[in-house]
Amino acid sequence: MTITTLLVANRGEIACRIFRTCRDLGITPVAVYSDADADALHVREADLAVRLPGAAPADTYLRGDLVVAAARAAGADAVHPGYGFLSENAAFAAAVQDAGLVWVGPPVKAIELMASKTRAKELMAGAGVPLLAPVDPATADEGDLPLLLKAAAGGGGRGMRIVRKLDALPGELLAAAAEAASAFGDGEVFAEPYVERGRHVEVQVMADAHDTAWALGTRDCSLQRRHQKVIEEAPAPGLDDALRTRLHEAAVAAARAVDYRGAGTVEFLVSAEGRPYFLEMNTRLQVEHPVTEAVFGLDLVALQLRVAEGEPLPSSEPPQPSGHAVEARLYAEDPARDWQPQTGALLTLEVPEGPGLRLDTGYTGGDTIGVHYDPMIAKVIAHAPTRTEAVRLLARALERARIHGPVTNRELLVRSLRHPDFAAARLDTGFYDRHLADLTAPAAGRDLATAALAATLAEAVRGPETVRGAEEGRGAPVAAPAPTRFGAWRNVPSQPQRKRYRSEPDGTEHEIAYRTPRTGVPEPHGTPGTRVLTATPNHVTLEVDGVTRHFAVTAYADRVHVDATDASYTFTALPRFTDPATHTAPGSLLAPMPGTVVRLAEGLAAGVTVEAGQPLIWLEAMKMEHRILAPASGTLTALHAAPGHQVEVGALLAVVQEDPAATTPVPHPVPEETA
Repeated sequence: MTITTLLVANRGEIACRIFRTCRDLGITPVAVYSDADADALHVREADLAVRLPGAAPADTYLRGDLVVAAARAAGADAVHPGYGFLSENAAFAAAVQDAGLVWVGPPVKAIELMASKTRAKELMAGAGVPLLAPVDPATADEGDLPLLLKAAAGGGGRGMRIVRKLDALPGELLAAAAEAASAFGDGEVFAEPYVERGRHVEVQVMADAHDTAWALGTRDCSLQRRHQKVIEEAPAPGLDDALRTRLHEAAVAAARAVDYRGAGTVEFLVSAEGRPYFLEMNTRLQVEHPVTEAVFGLDLVALQLRVAEGEPLPSSEPPQPSGHAVEARLYAEDPARDWQPQTGALLTLEVPEGPGLRLDTGYTGGDTIGVHYDPMIAKVIAHAPTRTEAVRLLARALERARIHGPVTNRELLVRSLRHPDFAAARLDTGFYDRHLADLTAPAAGRDLATAALAATLAEAVRGPETVRGAEEGRGAPVAAPAPTRFGAWRNVPSQPQRKRYRSEPDGTEHEIAYRTPRTGVPEPHGTPGTRVLTATPNHVTLEVDGVTRHFAVTAYADRVHVDATDASYTFTALPRFTDPATHTAPGSLLAPMPGTVVRLAEGLAAGVTVEAGQPLIWLEAMKMEHRILAPASGTLTALHAAPGHQVEVGALLAVVQEDPAATTPVPHPVPEETA
């Protein structure tokens, strides 16, 4: 059957990416959207769009009946599930086919067989695929530690726990089962040995109905946070030919064992000694598929559509790979604060274009990052002849990108790509456990101060009336007059003016002094070694210790973004004097993000005693659960949170009155990820 109209049962970046192939092939793309996504990019890019009433995934993108009805209403003849949501739901795949539509995915039976990790491992054992021996939690002893608990259904790190102490096992089993049941509707959890310093290596497979199965090389996805991938690359570096061959053969064997069709990924854990172990098979397109596309010169979505139409793959053997590709996932999150997801208006998103660079995104400047979905903004991909060149190209593209709005992990990505261990391909899933503190350390004080000076000079030229008139949250750059050029400072009688900024997200404060003489040209005060060359409301050029540096300055109300050629900085303009009314009472627990209160600690009520670091409140936001911890040992004097409550960022959840004689308080009550 020839596909003419395709509904994509997904949203955001992956929907936009599939639409791109649809346009190339002359296929009409159809979107579905929740109320929260009514103005989303994937809706704007589709030829047709069907509303799914509601905002939460459970009411919209996870409602297979509504998605099938939408496909029929739009006149679609096929459905592509993308990744996540219903992409590995066998019942949904069957419902699509029962409705007379083409399912762009593997056979229902293959999805069913691989849906449970426990059943999949049993099947793979019969196919000769290498496995880790399972561990029965009921009989586990000290010799079995550390253990990894995993949800039998689903993925994305939900229901996953590392257990290093035997007495913690019962509680972690209960917590993992509860989270798995909440996320996937299936509370089954299993245990296996946890491999220290293991690498996450996977093989892309593509199979048709004509007995052809391709192994499209390897990918390394070891750099992960919360068991979710951050940086991926192809081919996986540092593997010898024998290991690559074994991985390819095992992946093809896994696909043939379930009579697979279409695109799938077989994931392995490779030990430090080079031994591979089967983890799972993802019966869908992977987030990181662009690196394989770049190396093999293929469009995997086009091949998925071709196979779904019953056509064979172009040849019995895959094309030869060329070069190296690296992908970085740009998230709206704060890595320095336990990867806390961020929301709000994405004011500007500009990533450099050029040979070897690719941007896959579901956002443009002016869109809003909401609370209901994964906080990934975009994927940036670089392809070059060698790994060193690809990594350098990607790091520089991220460094030069202009991203204004919520806090992102952009700086972490750049530092990760340039870390000596990454450069030397010393990769394993504990990379961020070891290096996160260094990778999230604030920028050098001199660099921040220089950027704050640029923000100050731009505002001084702009004038306070312009700042007050900036549109709240969506301010646009002010039209720049001709640059004011001057060569040095002059002694003038005017007293210096001062401007205070808080650097985001690290919170350091900077006070910049400057003079505004009769000429109206601002001059910095007390910054030896720095000379102003030009200044406009949107651009400042400084000479710092003999080196000329350029800064693009963009103001949005009291928020200022300063983009240098090698780094970006965000500041919040502060009043000259602190308003006492803005202080929060000591011991206040504030919501770190918008979300839903899902549960409270057992017996939690005003008047109970709590201990420093004790989890008190669980929030769910952007597909993850976050624990709110007691900031100190003492008495809970107020409790404003209750299960089911929707809370905004900064909402007062509870107050703990510290007992001075109790345990030393935790410095900051940062929410902790439970996934």
